[in-house]
Amino acid sequence: MGKKDKNKKKGKGAEKTAMKTDKKQAAKQKKMLEKLGEADIAETVKTLEAEEGRIKAISEELCPPPTPRANFTLVSHPEKEELIMFGGELYNGAKVSVFNDLYFYNIPRNEWKQLKSPSGPTPRSGHQMVAVATDGGQLWLFGGEHASPSQLQFYHYKDLWTMSLKTRQWTKVTSPNGPSARSGHRMVASKKRLFIFGGFHDNNQSYHYYNDVHVFSLESYQWLKIEIAGTIVPAVRSGCCIAAAPDGKIFIWGGYARTSMKKDLDRGITHTDMFSLDQDKSGGDKYKWSTVKAGGYRPKPRNSVGCTVAPNGKAYCFGGVMDVNEDDENVQGQFGDELLAFDLTAQSWRLLDVVAKTKSSGKKDNEKSNDVEMDENAAEPAKSVTTTTDGIFTVTVGGPGSSQPTTPYVSAIPSLFGNARRTDAPAPRMNPGLCVCKGNLYLFGGLYEEDEKQHTLNDFYALDLHKLEQWKVIIASNQKAHDWIDDSESSSSDEECSSNDDDDDDDDSSGMDTD
Repeated sequence: MGKKDKNKKKGKGAEKTAMKTDKKQAAKQKKMLEKLGEADIAETVKTLEAEEGRIKAISEELCPPPTPRANFTLVSHPEKEELIMFGGELYNGAKVSVFNDLYFYNIPRNEWKQLKSPSGPTPRSGHQMVAVATDGGQLWLFGGEHASPSQLQFYHYKDLWTMSLKTRQWTKVTSPNGPSARSGHRMVASKKRLFIFGGFHDNNQSYHYYNDVHVFSLESYQWLKIEIAGTIVPAVRSGCCIAAAPDGKIFIWGGYARTSMKKDLDRGITHTDMFSLDQDKSGGDKYKWSTVKAGGYRPKPRNSVGCTVAPNGKAYCFGGVMDVNEDDENVQGQFGDELLAFDLTAQSWRLLDVVAKTKSSGKKDNEKSNDVEMDENAAEPAKSVTTTTDGIFTVTVGGPGSSQPTTPYVSAIPSLFGNARRTDAPAPRMNPGLCVCKGNLYLFGGLYEEDEKQHTLNDFYALDLHKLEQWKVIIASNQKAHDWIDDSESSSSDEECSSNDDDDDDDDSSGMDTD
């Protein structure tokens, strides 16, 4: 009995220690924010909401193309030859800018318009937006985050918005039992319902990843209380792909999560597994996860992939990134430029090879499929392998078909691109905007990293999915689309401030419980 009481006391002491540590971290951040002159982010969001409320009338004006951005949303109008873009962010090496611009791109006219509407969503990135055909067209938007310029503060949203594409008016939808605040989640519309999966919450002191499912009825405007039956559950993740099949199944694959490896060391896991969520045959609000072993081409591990579903029942994916760990401190990203198609009915992958026509190409050559497919009976990759890439990098990858985030396997992955960047087709990138309209695939923006620089893009491409002959360049790639600022001086100031705070911590450490 005495031993049990002692352990209980230790638990209380540990809780006190954690609370004191959190308070010290908060105090340290507060000092840094005061030094930077940066306002509390919750107050900043309130100010932004007030600014949106001061817009009194709907306005729509011709404008230049959107500025460089990533982590935005791009969807096609359900009834018109028109694309719709909202939000996103840009990091220029010194600060983050977050947007709530709402753009409409008229495809036949090749022109952009910016719409301003009263009391709409505040600036955010990492949100999700879908378009449905109800009542002349609606936009539905959920969640996301607002980062302070220094990236020391993050505000995560849990708000749900809808816009009537006929009236051009935003409405904030209030309903209980919705998802918690998050970004990096995924959302899709199917059978008059919205499905939201995963995401993460990060306050720069602690983080949490999700694997929960939330369903919103587009008929009753209520969050439904659903039941997930069975023992199979995808591991927690953000930045995955999601797609709704014609029969109502919801597929998710890939994604990313961080997990604690040992004290003060976290490691990122890039998932390669795939799952389907299906409604119980008895109907109602009971669902069940199943693992999916897709046939055809085997995609490389990736997260933050551009993904969209076309009316032909296929999901198209472009790009993505995988973290490559050189050691415990240094991480580099390998970016992809593969264009993939996933048949949502046959559950099979194809690698689409987009090749321009040549004068020597005959009719038979042009009629050949541009898809590259692997043997569906090819041997499965080893579940647990430890190798290195190019003799330098070790890559941690979540195992296929595994629902456990703590059992990654390690795989050898070649570099996904060289130093030369293409100008006639989209170059490797993560978090681009991707959507399909009238048989054409459209791709905008995203970002890639090169050495210590992060390049955010605003190039724009279209691809005829029937011909797969050549990308059409609407806005050419420009590596100098935005300035990059070397913030080494500000980093030095931050380190100095941090050093002073560490001294304060040393002075205060005697008051900390150590039970």
